Amino acid sequence: MVALAREFGTPLYIFDETTLRAKCQEFRHEFGSRYSHSLVIYACKAFFQRTLARLLDEEGLGLDVVSAGELALARAADFPLDRVYFHGNNKSAQELEMASAWGVGRVVVDNFYELALLQEIAQRRKKVQDILLRLTPGIDPHTHQFITTGTVDSKFGFPGEQWEKALSLALASPALNLLGFHFHLGSSIYEMEPYQKALDVVLAFAEDMRRRHGFKIRELSTGGGFAITYTRDRPTPAIAAYAQAITSSLLGNLHGMEPPRLILEPGRAIVGQAGVALYQVGARKDIPGVRSYVSLDGGMADNIRPALYGARYEAVVANRMDAQGVERVTLAGKFCESGDILIQDIDLPPLKPGDLIAIPASGAYAPAMASNYNASLRPAFIMVSQGQARLIQRRETFDDLMAREVS
Repeated sequence: MVALAREFGTPLYIFDETTLRAKCQEFRHEFGSRYSHSLVIYACKAFFQRTLARLLDEEGLGLDVVSAGELALARAADFPLDRVYFHGNNKSAQELEMASAWGVGRVVVDNFYELALLQEIAQRRKKVQDILLRLTPGIDPHTHQFITTGTVDSKFGFPGEQWEKALSLALASPALNLLGFHFHLGSSIYEMEPYQKALDVVLAFAEDMRRRHGFKIRELSTGGGFAITYTRDRPTPAIAAYAQAITSSLLGNLHGMEPPRLILEPGRAIVGQAGVALYQVGARKDIPGVRSYVSLDGGMADNIRPALYGARYEAVVANRMDAQGVERVTLAGKFCESGDILIQDIDLPPLKPGDLIAIPASGAYAPAMASNYNASLRPAFIMVSQGQARLIQRRETFDDLMAREVS
């Protein structure tokens, strides 16, 4: 870490290629060994750029994209677009035109407006588009309200009373090929029960539609949401536990239907623990009897998760891993918000200016949601493999900051 900070500066996001590949392989093995007709697709919203896209392709994964930008990055990396699933609650006509023209494998339809819009685009282009319907199963995954998506009160997906109407409209369209259903309950789900309950509900609906409309489900996506360990006091289930719960529930609820292809959408669980954020210590403020603030050279502009929904992390002093002594401090960011706190009340060796703070499990969402708040420059990203580091995205410059201005 010291050598990397010297070469690339801080703040810095460091991704480990071995961890990335191992997580891809673990997901494929744990689900594939229990349910051979499965496909793992990476949720790009967690973090995405072209080097990562090529690695995911090499590991045999598909992609879950939610914007034209993510789709463009995938295409620029020569990722096979037939393994791309296009999500989103408000896809524009331009985005759907792009998906149709570029041959995106599946469009996950979120609402009636999109269903009609996609049908019109596919008809005009004389194509038949494969689709899934995103269903909201009304299941509470017991996670933070900002990252819950499967409850009734959600902007995503068709609510239960609209499922049959959406299916009927999709089946009636010669320009759409309905393959099955998708649901996503939320992020950082620690329990198996929400997945099992959702599968009960969705597969019962699939069986009902088979009897009433002759519809045969061929694909079923259970989304993602697999938690990772951010802090020592809250370990997460193994991927094998998720795989066992989901595949056994699927096989146990088929009601005589032919087993559909199972789609999994991990994002955080692949890239989260592969990433480490590295900062340098600067100013310090000690308030006797209250708190000691130690400020870092990054913060909410490169990692908004703690300010946005109370995310918690661990940290180490990277340049003094064998340092003795412990003091309780709060690691603060440098940005002009009182809420710019990366870690509140953590026990670390005594800190001084120039020390390096490494925060593990930072690979998901932190770099993806980075901004130029306070006209700051977004950090560099590097990939480490077999003792070698290479730059995969350079640090922004002041010229980058002003490049879009027209006056």
